[in-house]
Amino acid sequence: MPPYASPWVQVYLLDDHDIVRRGVRDLLVAAKDIHVVGESSTTQGAAEAIVRLGATVMVLDVQLQDGTGIEVCRQVRAVAPSVSGLLLTSMDEDDAMAAAVLAGAAGYIVKASHGADLIGAVRRLGQGRTLIDAAMAERVTGQLRSQLPSSGLTDDQQELVNDVLDGLTDGDIAERRGTDVAATSATVAALIERLTSASPKHRRD
Repeated sequence: MPPYASPWVQVYLLDDHDIVRRGVRDLLVAAKDIHVVGESSTTQGAAEAIVRLGATVMVLDVQLQDGTGIEVCRQVRAVAPSVSGLLLTSMDEDDAMAAAVLAGAAGYIVKASHGADLIGAVRRLGQGRTLIDAAMAERVTGQLRSQLPSSGLTDDQQELVNDVLDGLTDGDIAERRGTDVAATSATVAALIERLTSASPKHRRD
């Protein structure tokens, strides 16, 4: 380990359910190798704080009152792609995987999971590893692509979504298109919201 590297996994928590967020924080701070550098109940300013505080893992509720963890994950990775996202959700497995793919997250974990599973997931992401099953991700990505022709999106919007499904960050997409990163992130977030809102299984998490 380089001398400048932190011996801890630096984690930022985003969840608008206070009881859930405090429970997750208490679980993580009990682990000697995990340091919670910050937390929030709102998406407002969360992406900036995650980058500024040097988090290496962000644990993000998928659905919040003022936005989504998907949007925050993409905002962070647009400027700091080394930061790993872990989505916290009550969705079923396919929806959770779809959310992770769209977010560019390294994994997801359901809120009913055991504390040891959450700690293990954070440690794995802190080591630069992923929780994403490649075969399942490919299947879910294929399903998302198959829905695009009937989604009502323009050809250009479908192309942008395909860039997302190819694993490009908002920063990559902005560079490819010669556009502003913030504007690109806003466009991508709106498209993802349209796609997920159209799902019959979409719900407040």
